[in-house]
Amino acid sequence: MPSLGDLGERLAALLMLVVVALLAGLTLGHNTDRLQELPGLLLMVPAAIALRGNIFGALGSRLGTAIHAGTFRLSMRSSSVVGENVLASLVLTLATSVALAVLAKGAAVVFGVAGSIALANFIVISVVGGLLASVAVLVTALGLTSGSVRFGWDPDNVTAPLVTAVGDVATVPALVLASALVGKQWPVLAVTAIAVAAIPVAVFAVLLAGRPGLKTILRESMPVLMIGILLDLVAGVTVERQLDSFTLFPALLVMLPAFLAVAGALGGTLSSRLASQLHLGTISPNRVPEARARADIVASVGLAFPVFATCGLLTHAFARASDLQSPGVGWLVAAALLAGIVATFMASAVAYYSTIASVRIGLDPDTYGIPLVTSTMDLLGAFTLILAIELLAFT
Repeated sequence: MPSLGDLGERLAALLMLVVVALLAGLTLGHNTDRLQELPGLLLMVPAAIALRGNIFGALGSRLGTAIHAGTFRLSMRSSSVVGENVLASLVLTLATSVALAVLAKGAAVVFGVAGSIALANFIVISVVGGLLASVAVLVTALGLTSGSVRFGWDPDNVTAPLVTAVGDVATVPALVLASALVGKQWPVLAVTAIAVAAIPVAVFAVLLAGRPGLKTILRESMPVLMIGILLDLVAGVTVERQLDSFTLFPALLVMLPAFLAVAGALGGTLSSRLASQLHLGTISPNRVPEARARADIVASVGLAFPVFATCGLLTHAFARASDLQSPGVGWLVAAALLAGIVATFMASAVAYYSTIASVRIGLDPDTYGIPLVTSTMDLLGAFTLILAIELLAFT
């Protein structure tokens, strides 16, 4: 069983995630008019948030494994572990932002989002918002990794939840800010042309660089990130279709990023810890979890109770302090706990089996684990939250 100090470290990081993600939720809660003016924007929010966490959470997980293995050196040279990971993360940010925009427009058409914004507008919002947010998340990921070395933190405990937190609080305002460009013809055309043209240039530069580690990260990351985008877009469609309920009580929009972030972080932290243990050989990739893996799973479920209860409680407090309508503190706590506990059991199963599956087929679990868990939990978390709303007879 993890030590009390270890559990305290994880609980502190998760509670900090709740507070920071609720700040992102306030941005959504105060921009309900913008969400209604730009059909399809809310559809893209879960995927845009998840991409920051997936790309930079995986970066933090790889650097955390390097710390555990004793190979980490804080150097930005392109040939270093840090340099390769940073460059790969930036290329992935650009490529996946454009892909997200294209797929979001396709999802809006397929699922019948009436009057959705044009493809060029999706690209501008996704690329500009994604790059703005990525700067903040990258600095955070590197800072947490350096802090882990300096202060003796376990990077598997703190990196995933705090990178997710910063991704939440940076991405939502960045998307809203980028949406201000919608309707401005020349900026939209310029950003779209530059973003689309930059992708093959960046990929070609990577191929010429002759860095096997860099190529491996890109080759392994793109498929799982694309799967993640598709899962998150389904989550986005689910939320978009409940827009009337969310705008009736904006407190639900305040809670949405925090709820999804906590579910993903619980699974992401578990996945990161399992990946490190598999790399170090302290557990085996068995179909039935060993005692050490089971202890980590039980700890994740145990942490879910205080964290989701706090999420519901603080959602009401933040909403009332911001003059946003709330269905009540008891209702929000009940909804967060009901949906959150179900989501945590799902997150634990996804985290364990996706991590061991990666090892069994010869893939890096640091690259595959967190993105799969986070994106799957965005989808399942959105469904469990909306199901909780229905069961509690709110709508």
